[in-house]
Amino acid sequence: MNWKHSSFFFALLFCTVNASNVAKISPKVLIISMFGPEESVWHNIPEFDILAKNITVQGLSPLFPYVHCTEDETICQLITGEGEINAASTLASFIHSPRFDLCKTYFLIAGIAGINPKVATIGSVTFARYAVQVCLQFEIDAREMPAGFSTGYFPFGTTAPGQYPQIIYGTEVFELNENLRQCAFQFAKAAEPQLNDTLASAAVRARYGADSQYAAATMPPVIELCDTATSDTFWHGRLLAEGFENTTRLFTNGSATYCTSQEEDNATLNSLMRGALMGLVDFSRIVIMRSGANFDRPPPGEDAVTFLTGPAPGFEPSLRNLYVAGVKVVEGIIAGWQTTFDQGVKPTNYIGDIFGSLGGEPDFGPDTQTANGRV
Repeated sequence: MNWKHSSFFFALLFCTVNASNVAKISPKVLIISMFGPEESVWHNIPEFDILAKNITVQGLSPLFPYVHCTEDETICQLITGEGEINAASTLASFIHSPRFDLCKTYFLIAGIAGINPKVATIGSVTFARYAVQVCLQFEIDAREMPAGFSTGYFPFGTTAPGQYPQIIYGTEVFELNENLRQCAFQFAKAAEPQLNDTLASAAVRARYGADSQYAAATMPPVIELCDTATSDTFWHGRLLAEGFENTTRLFTNGSATYCTSQEEDNATLNSLMRGALMGLVDFSRIVIMRSGANFDRPPPGEDAVTFLTGPAPGFEPSLRNLYVAGVKVVEGIIAGWQTTFDQGVKPTNYIGDIFGSLGGEPDFGPDTQTANGRV
């Protein structure tokens, strides 16, 4: 068997073994939101009524104790709470709930994020192949950095930035199904002309025009393929942003293009991977969709703190665009269920974590450093 397909067949085998005769809710699509504003953009929409059923699940966030579902239970929504701890705890509780059968469920992680002005702009909607836990490193205060350090972050087991980590926890990088990402991207692309924008957002974008490396920031919102960085710290500023750009490249051996920053995705993915190892979910059925709510660094010549704590005109459009683009993904999966999505979108790339836990050989990690001639 081709190793690239091993985790796909692993999930199918164990989901079949674990099926029971007890009637459970088996959503075709689960929308994963992180907090209230992300949750509410899916409510009272014309395409479907996600509030038709509200199911209590033990172990969810006290702020968001219900899973919302349509009347026919084909589409549901889970709200994790913000940050890695909330995301991991909520997903673990939900995956093990006896009320749900998630073996064929597609997971649409749909949240707002910071965005890299080198790659995209506020209001844009992005789809990631890689999620990188960038703050899983040593950190020293920048005021105590040795000469020659470009950042106060450097990987575990190393002595300076830019060295590949020698101590691996396993959650540093997750890679998702590229074929499914391309499907989701094409579904969402149809909504690109309808993406929300505002004059206030355009005014902020224009301030990046003084530096040609930020040309993407000055453009209207688009649907974009690029990767995401996870950190519980809401970091901001050119130096940190460039440091974590480098971390994203380093941890993926140059494969990932960092464009969004958020606080949950590696925790969510680790919980889903553990569920896949138990035959409860299919890791090949995960989509990360993040929209740009704010730039991760200020415009050229502007102060980082002042910019971070000032107005955020990208916030509202980014929320609305989660729905505008995301509903096309949901509808595409539902409409193509019989022809494509019921049996699954077979991955042809590696999927999983840095350990190869689901089978196959990761195309990132310490072993690939030597194989790719990087050390």
